[in-house]
Amino acid sequence: MPHLPTDSPDSVRSLPARRSVLGAMAATAAAPALLGLSSPASAAPAAPVAQPRALPGGGDLGPNVIVFAPSTSGIQAKLDEVFRQQESAQFGTGRYALLFKPGTYNGLNAQLGFYTSIAGLGLSPDDTAINGDVTVDAGWFNGNATQNFWRSAENLALTPVSGTNRWAVAQAAPFRRMHVRGGLNLAPTGYGWASGGYIADSRIDGSVGPYSQQQWYTRDSSVGGWANAVWNMVFSGVQGAPAQSFPNPPYTTLDTTPVSREKPFLYLNGSEYRVFLPERRTNARGTTWGSGTPRGTSLPLTQFYVAKPGVTAATLNAALTQGLHLLLTPGIYHLDQPIQVNRAGTVVLGLGYATLIPDNGVTALRTADVDGVRLAGFLIDAGPVNSSTLLEVGPTGASASHSANPTTVQDVFIRIGGAGAGKATTSMVINSRDTIIDHTWVWRADHGTGVGWETNRADYGIRVNGDDVLATGLFVEHFNKYDVQWYGQRGRTIFFQNEKAYDAPNQAAIQNGSVKGYAAYKVADSVTTHEGWGLGSYCYYNVDPTIVQHNGFAAPNTPGVKFHDLLVVSLGGQGQYEHVVNETGAPTSGTSTVPSTVVSYP
Repeated sequence: MPHLPTDSPDSVRSLPARRSVLGAMAATAAAPALLGLSSPASAAPAAPVAQPRALPGGGDLGPNVIVFAPSTSGIQAKLDEVFRQQESAQFGTGRYALLFKPGTYNGLNAQLGFYTSIAGLGLSPDDTAINGDVTVDAGWFNGNATQNFWRSAENLALTPVSGTNRWAVAQAAPFRRMHVRGGLNLAPTGYGWASGGYIADSRIDGSVGPYSQQQWYTRDSSVGGWANAVWNMVFSGVQGAPAQSFPNPPYTTLDTTPVSREKPFLYLNGSEYRVFLPERRTNARGTTWGSGTPRGTSLPLTQFYVAKPGVTAATLNAALTQGLHLLLTPGIYHLDQPIQVNRAGTVVLGLGYATLIPDNGVTALRTADVDGVRLAGFLIDAGPVNSSTLLEVGPTGASASHSANPTTVQDVFIRIGGAGAGKATTSMVINSRDTIIDHTWVWRADHGTGVGWETNRADYGIRVNGDDVLATGLFVEHFNKYDVQWYGQRGRTIFFQNEKAYDAPNQAAIQNGSVKGYAAYKVADSVTTHEGWGLGSYCYYNVDPTIVQHNGFAAPNTPGVKFHDLLVVSLGGQGQYEHVVNETGAPTSGTSTVPSTVVSYP
């Protein structure tokens, strides 16, 4: 992503340029029977009727899940081998999960490249201690961290060798359930450009130094301090967070997170793999694991269909129909029909950025209007035939209340183009009430393969139709029209990061009737109650820098629709905003890359 140099790391400004048969049962004849299913009762002596064979639960995790124990030899060499393969493979096909059994590991530096997840297998981060580092840097991109996407760290305790761990990431790179016994540096070596990220349920004993990070969201965590801010630093439920002070410095601080439920995770109970399901919290503050066993329930791996690349959508749906959950092991899954989740409480958990690709214009995954579905840890990559939608939570018209047991969408990322031609009219549609969208990056690619105004056409990023939906950590970028459309009542967003599509050929291409451009975040005129905190939109119309965007945010002008701490930025003067929200807020101007802000609206 091309960026403007600055004279100090505390004020770095960046310019982006970054950025079917059931035959695939993958089973063994001796696989254990699914819990709760029994063999068909014997019929009267008549012609036997063939019964479909039950798909097995559990099993091995496949070749791209690499599990280490403290006694494993050659750990560093294996980490280095995976990193060499993945360091610059931004649009490659490799997918890896690096899992560490509970215990203590000394002298490691796990450098993470693309599509690589590292995680401990304990119930608490402190169960798996690395005296060493988990490092993300940007040497592969000349010190520019704005394309360090699609990698994650989870459920580990780190004691960094230098006292500070480096985690220089951009979008789609969550840092969850981590304990850093020291400081955390979010900038690359040399304090080069960096564009923002996400921390949740983590404890950093020392100070966090964002330095060049433009924006960041931290939720339900504890920090020893926070060093600086560039454009937009948002905190909810964070012990030790800086006080509210937007826009100078640009800290948006909420004492608690109204509703949250942490991401499911794989762990070991003795020698048995299980998936822990953290409980829902209201008005949360701090980590879930700091004092004793985390609260929630768990499921044995035998209740999951452990999917491998090459399995068909029909088989995945057959497993769901049997009552199994889905564990998607690392790799790429081509779908000729939607994965259909109909059962309340179903878990679909990906490891190592497992990637779903709809091949023939279908929707990749749909859920019914049921309680407690958990979707987590996978990537949806649009296929070359246009899909009307890529992910649908609840059917059109869904109306049941799920306030006691919401569906959660966590670390589910969507991409249109970049790895190849892809198209989708609307990427994510949320119809079910009370859904929690907890960290997503929905991205129409601005670089890579299959990129162009019509080549990877994608008009809308996220459409929220359901009432009482909460988004915590919403990253949506580059859509041809609206990036976010919100039709549901009582919606809330804590942190929003957006860039308008760079590649608009001219003003006419983005004209919205009489309005110049489509707002990044549009609340429908029918909405009477909505609230957002810490929302930012940037433009970089490098194809035609004369393009004018009327505003970043558009909403009905009514007392029940409220915004706090908004900003718009013209990156280097490549296009301009006339206002921040509706007709409010000063225009951007010139090439200074200085935000125009609105503290409170209306």
